[in-house]
Amino acid sequence: MRFSYLKQIVAYMQPLSHIVAAYRVNDTTIKLVFNRENSWNFEMARGNSAITIGEIPTRGKMYQAPFDILLAKRLNRSSIQSITLHNNDKIIRITTTTSGSYKSETTVLQLEFTGKHTNLILLDKEGIVLEALRHIDEDISTRSVRVGQKLGEIPKPPYEPQEYPLADVREYLEGEFARRSNDKLEQLKNEKKTLLQKRLLQLQKHLAGLDEEGALIQESQEAQNAGHLVLANLDTIKPYDKIAELHNFDGTPIQLELPAGCTTASGCANSFFKRSKKAKQKALGLHQERSNLEAKIRHLELFIQTVAEASTPDEITLLFPPKSTASKQKNGDSIAEFWIEGVKVSLGKSEKGNIELLRNAKARDIWMHLKDRPSAHVIISTDKQQLPEKLLEASAKLCVDFSVFEKGNYLVDYTPRREVKILEGANVLYTNYKTLSIQKG
Repeated sequence: MRFSYLKQIVAYMQPLSHIVAAYRVNDTTIKLVFNRENSWNFEMARGNSAITIGEIPTRGKMYQAPFDILLAKRLNRSSIQSITLHNNDKIIRITTTTSGSYKSETTVLQLEFTGKHTNLILLDKEGIVLEALRHIDEDISTRSVRVGQKLGEIPKPPYEPQEYPLADVREYLEGEFARRSNDKLEQLKNEKKTLLQKRLLQLQKHLAGLDEEGALIQESQEAQNAGHLVLANLDTIKPYDKIAELHNFDGTPIQLELPAGCTTASGCANSFFKRSKKAKQKALGLHQERSNLEAKIRHLELFIQTVAEASTPDEITLLFPPKSTASKQKNGDSIAEFWIEGVKVSLGKSEKGNIELLRNAKARDIWMHLKDRPSAHVIISTDKQQLPEKLLEASAKLCVDFSVFEKGNYLVDYTPRREVKILEGANVLYTNYKTLSIQKG
C-alpha cells in the first residue's frame, strides 16, 4: 500500500474507540469489527497487502493457533487508546486496553505493510512480541520476530514518499474491497472451472469407453440357451466333438460350436453356463459402473455451475476445503465435505453417498433435503441445536446447488437426524422439521 494512503486511512480511523471483535478470516487476513458500521479487513499477504471495508460472507476455517487465541483474548471488547503511523513508515499501531477482574492490559497491534516485512504482530506496552502472524528467525532476516523478544525497528526507506490524496477514504476502502474481490473471484473461477472441466472430460471419456450392457446380456442369454440345448442332447454329443449338429428348441437346425477342452457333453453344458454367468455379472457390474459415472458427471456439472454462479471469492474457497487423507479414505468418492464457520458439512454426491450419510450420521446431527423433490442429502455434524442462521443458509445453499441446475427459489427442509426414518435406500420420512427458502442464480 502507498504510504500516502495509510496516512489518510489512519486519520480517518481516529474516531474509532473500541474493537468489538478480532479474528482471522483466511490465512493472511484478519477482520477488526469496530462497531456496526465499521467492519474492516486487513489483508497481510506479502507484496499484496491492503485495507478494505466489506463483509466476508462465511468462514470456512476457524483458526485456533496461539496467534488467533491471543488476538481474540487481547482485542475482543477492548478500548482503543491510539491509532498511529509508527516511525513515519508504512506501519500502523493500534494501542488498546482491556479491563479484567484484577488488572488492565495494554496491547499494541502492529500492522506492517512493508513489502517483504509485511506482518501482523501483537506487542505488550514495552514492545515485547506476544505473538505474530509470521515468526521470523534471525537466520532468515536481520530483523527477527520471536515471541518474548523485543521487536526491532524496520529500516526506514531512503526516499521521501509522494502524496496521493484520496477524495473519499471510505469510498476508496469499499471500492478496494469490491475490486480485489472481483479480481480474485474471476481468477478463482477460471482456475477451479479448468480443474473441474478436466476431471469431467476424463469421466466422460471413461463413460463413452464402457462396453454396452445389452451386448453382454445377449451373450449371457445365448450361452445359457446353448447350455440347456447341450443338456437336452447329451446322448447325441460325443466326447471331444468341436461342432454339434443339433436342432434348436424351435425345431430349426443349428451348428453349435462347443467350448474348447470339453471332454464330455455335460462338461460343455457347464462351460456354457459359466460363460453365461460371467457375461451377466459383467453386465451388472457395467450397469453399476455406468450409474456411478453418471452420478459423478452430474455432480461435477453441478459443481462447475455452482462455481460459475459464485458471487464472492469466499463462496468458491468454501467449495474447495483442504482434504485430509483420513477423510478421503473414509468417504471415497461418494461424499463431499465442506467447512462452514468451522463446522463440517457433508453432502452425498450420489445415492450411495446419501445412504452412507444417513447410516453414519449421529442422532443430533442436522439433516437437510429439498422439499418434495429428489436432492442430495446434507448432514451438519454438530451437537448444537441452536445453529447460526449463516451456517444453516450456507448449508442449504449447498443442498440446492448440488441438486438442481435450474435457477429459482427452492425450499429446503432440515431437522435432527433422529427425526429421519429410512424407508429404503436413501428414501426417508421425516418429522418436526423447519424450512429455509433459498434463491439459486
